[in-house]
Amino acid sequence: MADHPPFTLAVVGAGPRGVGVLERLGANAAELLGGRRLEVHLIDPFPPGPGRVWRYDQSPLLRMNSMPEDVTMFTDDSVKMAGPVRPGPSLLEWARKVRGGGLEADVPPGVVAELTALDPFDFPTRRLQSAYLRWVYQTVVEDLPDGIDVVEHAARAVGVDGHDVSLSDGSTVSADAVLFTVGHLDAEPDERERELVSFAARHRLSYYPAGYTADVDYSGIEPGETVLVRGFGLAFVDLMLLLTEGRGGRFEDLPCGGLRYHPSGAEPVLHVGSRRGVPYHAKIGYRLRGKPVRLPRFFDAYAMDALTGDALDFRRDVWPLVAKELAWGYYSELFTGHPDRVRLDFAVFADAFADLDWDSPGMRDLIARAVPAEADRLDLDRLDRPMAGREFGSAEEFGKELREYVEADLTRRADQEFSADLGAFMALLSAYSQLPALVHKGRLSAGSQLSDVDGWFHGFFSYYASGPPPRRLEELLALHEARLVSFAGAEMRVTAERGVFVASGASHPESVEARTLIEARLPGPSVTRAADGLLRRLRDAGELAEETVADPVTGDRLPSGRIHTRVADSRLLDGAGRPHPHRFAVGPHTSARSAAAFSRPRTNATSFRQNDAVAREILTLANPAG
Repeated sequence: MADHPPFTLAVVGAGPRGVGVLERLGANAAELLGGRRLEVHLIDPFPPGPGRVWRYDQSPLLRMNSMPEDVTMFTDDSVKMAGPVRPGPSLLEWARKVRGGGLEADVPPGVVAELTALDPFDFPTRRLQSAYLRWVYQTVVEDLPDGIDVVEHAARAVGVDGHDVSLSDGSTVSADAVLFTVGHLDAEPDERERELVSFAARHRLSYYPAGYTADVDYSGIEPGETVLVRGFGLAFVDLMLLLTEGRGGRFEDLPCGGLRYHPSGAEPVLHVGSRRGVPYHAKIGYRLRGKPVRLPRFFDAYAMDALTGDALDFRRDVWPLVAKELAWGYYSELFTGHPDRVRLDFAVFADAFADLDWDSPGMRDLIARAVPAEADRLDLDRLDRPMAGREFGSAEEFGKELREYVEADLTRRADQEFSADLGAFMALLSAYSQLPALVHKGRLSAGSQLSDVDGWFHGFFSYYASGPPPRRLEELLALHEARLVSFAGAEMRVTAERGVFVASGASHPESVEARTLIEARLPGPSVTRAADGLLRRLRDAGELAEETVADPVTGDRLPSGRIHTRVADSRLLDGAGRPHPHRFAVGPHTSARSAAAFSRPRTNATSFRQNDAVAREILTLANPAG
């Protein structure tokens, strides 16, 4: 196609999502590009491959919350897509091949020892993941077919005017198409956070709104000062490490197990709480013992299509199916992996289970007859809110209870006798991956979608399935023992009064005052409050819109906060709902709601399917005959 100029694609964001689309462009080019040259401009101030979140230049204390065998950037034959499968190594396979001499990789000296010793049950540092992602990027570029060229721009995209993309270094890329690979959007403070910012300014306090922990400057926090932390998930875990071990303290492994913390004297005292009042569950450190089962079994496409009525309520109509799926995963593993702890043959149990509604009298009776020990029965309400309705006389009493809770969690997550928990974990993953399809059908009530699916259920998923490595909870216990962490309890409340921040909770009557408050969480999606200047300008010009969710019955529309895209092909939609002919966006904060840019192998990953679809759309756009 020498008579046609190269087709130019600007990719704004060269992290793992951008690289995933680049790989799919190369994989699909022979079928769809029609011989035309394609020039891909990767625009990102951070290194291509790792991008901002996984850049090598961050604290070596920060780790992934995934094991290396559960991390891949490559498609496999489980991915249901139109394009060809191009397999490649998971993080663990890559590490093994590099240290065995089967692959060449430029591994930074700071992670060579970690790579050499990497075990399937380790939790790698983010810097080792950065090295893997850098290798993936270099491999993808090397494997691109003739006719696809890549140009790197270590700059930010600051404006898009027609086909021209303006960069922060003063240069301009003239692009036939633009792809925004947005991750979790940074956001300006919401209304409540702005009130706290203002209060802090008036009283010379320190307030840190929601943000990505590794990018926030906490150097202004003084040694020994009390700090209130709202949020007990992964952001808190990162914060905890950066403000303790990151300030010169050290953890000592004790001969009898557990850790002791030796302070440096530079640490603050963290007072942490959340709605649940407990940290996320530790990641599971074993494999299934019993027979694998087909998932999803009760919350699949057929079950979703069978739901009747409009304006479905998630808790009333959908959650019973999801809960039954979790119970199916749990009890399947209990019966096949631990047959000595049940009274019925699994085939008999499975047939009866399939015919009963979740939490019906018949279901409860079946479980009571089949599972004699109450401790072996799945209690989803208690699992979701373990401290609900429990009150203690003092913070010290609650602290002892929370220690016992964390110690029990560490035991369960390390002992294969509790492998039914892993069965529930696998079922939860399968159910979670089904939800975008249900959301896209538009049958959920708007309020239920935003408050239940995007709110409560996403939180439950993160709490149960996306927690920290076990050692992080051991470190939490050691810091509590060293009196550097205390616990606010469940239903944590923070008020701004008397010139200070005051924290209290429902678990005990004591409150704590402090001059510093940290929101330990990522911002929720919000086009309205987008911190990125380019997104704001496109929004203000009406060229980028915030998705609204329509109620199927009332017709009312509520903002979801996400960038409005057409799910089928990831095209940007403007304020009038019109698809842009040559602008696209992918990522968790778009209408498609995809999860992480990389995935567990053999899980038909949503992000991989979306990468393939948008790559094929762009190649069709580039093909002169298309």
